[in-house]
Amino acid sequence: MAGKGQHCSFVLLAEFDIDSGAQLTYQFPQPLGTDEGLLANLMLPDGAERHLEDWTIFFLNQTPFNTIAPVLALETPEPNEAHQGRSETQPELLYVLNLVRTKHDKSVRRGAVVKAMAICTRHPFIQIFKPVLLLALDDYFSAPSQDCLARLFDAINSMDIAAAPVLNRYEKLVMRASERKDIFAEKFAFKGATENNLAVQNGLSPGPLKPQHKTTSSSGSHSSEDAILVRRGAYADTNRERSTTEGSTNSLPQPPHPSSPSDSSFSLGGSAVWVGDESVLLDSQVGVAIGGGPGSVASGGSSTLASRGRRSTDASSSSSHGPAGKEHNAYSGAIPTSSDPQLRSGMSKDTHFFQTTIAYKGHQLPIKLPLSTFSEEVGEYSLIQLIQTFSTPVVTVSGPLHPHLHTNGSLTHPIIILFNALVTGKRILFLGHNIPAGQVANYVLSACALGSGCGAILRGFIERAFPYASLARGEDWVTTPAYIAGVTNPIFETSGNWDLLMDIGTGRVVVHKDIHTSCPPTITPPAIAPLVARTGTGSEDDITRIATRDGKEVPNSKSDYAAKPDGLDNLFMEDLVSAITSHFGETLVRMRFTEYVARFVRLASRYEEVAVGSTKLGCPSAPFVDGSLGSGIVFPDEAAAFKELATNANRIEGWRRCRSYQYCMIDFSKNQATNAMQGFDLVHQLSRLRLVKNITDAEVELIVRSIAENVQSYDQVVELLAHTPPHAGGLQPLSFCLFHQQESIRDATVDIFNELRAYPVGVIFLQALNHFQRYAYVRQAQARESRTAKDQHNHLAPPSTFASRTPSNRSEVSLGGL
Repeated sequence: MAGKGQHCSFVLLAEFDIDSGAQLTYQFPQPLGTDEGLLANLMLPDGAERHLEDWTIFFLNQTPFNTIAPVLALETPEPNEAHQGRSETQPELLYVLNLVRTKHDKSVRRGAVVKAMAICTRHPFIQIFKPVLLLALDDYFSAPSQDCLARLFDAINSMDIAAAPVLNRYEKLVMRASERKDIFAEKFAFKGATENNLAVQNGLSPGPLKPQHKTTSSSGSHSSEDAILVRRGAYADTNRERSTTEGSTNSLPQPPHPSSPSDSSFSLGGSAVWVGDESVLLDSQVGVAIGGGPGSVASGGSSTLASRGRRSTDASSSSSHGPAGKEHNAYSGAIPTSSDPQLRSGMSKDTHFFQTTIAYKGHQLPIKLPLSTFSEEVGEYSLIQLIQTFSTPVVTVSGPLHPHLHTNGSLTHPIIILFNALVTGKRILFLGHNIPAGQVANYVLSACALGSGCGAILRGFIERAFPYASLARGEDWVTTPAYIAGVTNPIFETSGNWDLLMDIGTGRVVVHKDIHTSCPPTITPPAIAPLVARTGTGSEDDITRIATRDGKEVPNSKSDYAAKPDGLDNLFMEDLVSAITSHFGETLVRMRFTEYVARFVRLASRYEEVAVGSTKLGCPSAPFVDGSLGSGIVFPDEAAAFKELATNANRIEGWRRCRSYQYCMIDFSKNQATNAMQGFDLVHQLSRLRLVKNITDAEVELIVRSIAENVQSYDQVVELLAHTPPHAGGLQPLSFCLFHQQESIRDATVDIFNELRAYPVGVIFLQALNHFQRYAYVRQAQARESRTAKDQHNHLAPPSTFASRTPSNRSEVSLGGL
């Protein structure tokens, strides 16, 4: 996303001829060197004449039959995670977005004209090109020529995304889990300031800066932290006017003053912790008060700060790679603020997207470039649509039970069957008879996101996905191992070259009758067999032998014995369906599946330790012993561990034979070497704080102290926040340590929060704590700062004075501010 290289590699134009069928008319800027008939049939799907307009998606460079020949047209891009698992000799994947349109015309044979235009790009967020592709196809219908393709090619490649922030893996996870529209706002603001500074240095006039006004909530309640602000309301109003007037006369932002969390940054009464200066026009910084959430009185305190006559601890005075005073300071020009109460001062757009434009024939088309997309997420997929389609009462599951697929016997949810088929490498076919090919393709893309944990955990699904597969050269993609394909022609169902059929139109889920022949069950390792017997879960051999007879399912008590209505997967799906019914959004559903896949991988790591004695998928499982932190997956108790391992043993064994398993080992090794936090299993420690009921004080102290010692930089802060998403409680597990009986644990927690307070993204997470938790942090942080200031004063005072004041000082701070 650095802006280097072409956004569009090729533009294609296909037309339907009544005599010769689908024809590829143009290839710009040069021929692809692959089968033109194949491309034409992919661009003009079966039944396209029945729909006025349809979008389809397909990929190139997946297999030999769709690999393009020209190399010069694809200059080598910068390395990124999208293709890190592909060999050097294997060309990178190209995503093709295709628009097909039917225009009825009685003057032509068959009364209609069908044309399709497609663009080939490296970007998985292909949906951003839909507006310009619509205009280009209209242009071609009006004046058919290759010039239309050239204009589209040039317009897309002229799109400027050089200023788009490039986020690492953990920043993407933090961004996608947050609904705040100002998340990582500092990454956007920096470029504006740089341009203004350069303009001034060159003797030019900087860009205009508009007055900033903090929005307030008319109906929001005031917390206890806000009390001191209310008491100073008169001063606040006066100074707010003064701040706005002074700020409007200053067009050039001032560099921020470095300050540390130990500075005098707390309100006089200890009721609010200020972590930013709201005088945006004076210092061009994003200011936020922890004492109040967005839109509250506390978050509008630029005037209150002025009345106190001192500066606050700055939350955004540094660049995104260092806190104030730790690395070189960066500051930004003021940006007009929106009336949206979710926006911090200095940011006017949703920072989940980078705003740019594509200029096409005099039109400036606004483009919203998503910043948190992973390589396994292509287009505008919808997990909610996928779940709703195969979770209705009319959905039927037929076919024999297979141990890789039916992890809960006959009660396995259809979506869990699909997930199991994805991770165990089954051939999956989505059938949409009389349904637009674009809708079928979206189901395939949703399935790829489902199996990969929305791209954040596993990979290897997109490279074997065929969002729309046609009859042309069908024998090629059908022979691809573990394909995931979408088709509109029902002839593929009768061909039998699939393991799992998902019928979009009727809701049928069909397991092929010969699946035991095409996918032989694996043998459960001897070390796992006792766990299966102990938990009462039917073994793989039992399910295979009892569930199938002559290719048909035979009801049997032993077969149904493996079905548990209260299984974890069933509870997970019930929870998700309930959330969707309650109108929770796509973001929550995606994050829940990301957690689900992440836990599956950690469970597989524990399984390998039990089955083969070691693992390369995760940290080795170890308890907290003799002052050493534990690691590995966390279970509520040992019985739950045995039960979950036994339930997942079969699909884990199936997954271990797939390419995504190999990719997972590579990715884990790479992450272990590049993670900012080294030396301990952070996920394990947070899970212990979140899930375990009886945890010793010694372990809690070591966990909190280890986190405090390892959260000393921006990258470490982001990594911590990535594992504490808002929907899972955010910083709540750590905030409970503020109320621990041991002062050392409370102090270590304050250290963590102080470090988070040095960064804008950390401030957002601190604001998400409830008033009680924030106030506990405020009191303890203020008390410790006061204690430090007094100790420094006493150290410089004469011995007699120090001796006379020591007892009273101790009585004031002995409770650590609680």
